[in-house]
Amino acid sequence: MLRNALGKAFRFLGYTVQYGCIAHCAFEYLGGIVVCSGPSMEPTIQNSDIVFSENLSRHFYCIRKGDIVIVKSPNDPKSNICKRVIGLEGDKVCTSNPSDFLKSHSYVPKGHVWLEGDNLRNSTDSRYYGPVPYGLIRGRICLKIWPLNDFGFLRASPNGHRFLDD
Repeated sequence: MLRNALGKAFRFLGYTVQYGCIAHCAFEYLGGIVVCSGPSMEPTIQNSDIVFSENLSRHFYCIRKGDIVIVKSPNDPKSNICKRVIGLEGDKVCTSNPSDFLKSHSYVPKGHVWLEGDNLRNSTDSRYYGPVPYGLIRGRICLKIWPLNDFGFLRASPNGHRFLDD
């Protein structure tokens, strides 16, 4: 009887470890559900919107300009932020605020990306903390899940003029 109980307990433990490993791999490499908070991505993503973030793009270096990404915060490694990729390594980006009379430009260094929120007047982003290492990217947001009336793929940036082709 004790042997039977121990067998069942070890079998249960084995299944738990197996499913735990599968769940870890799915969330680490495939993607997951994310609740976005804060006003920095308005109007594209509102406070408390629920989105799906896929993680394969970061592993295969497929992040492009215009993508919205989840990134480990450069200021607080315990939290994640949601921003739009404005520039990739080697790109020339506008580093000044939209209200500045004189515009300043810089180049994104190798292994980094330039991130900005869609709500430029209320976003702490690369204009504040500089280029972000590519390794801090956790995933690319590809789908808005909630609210249901906004369900679907995300729209283009309202700040498309910030993308420089130069």
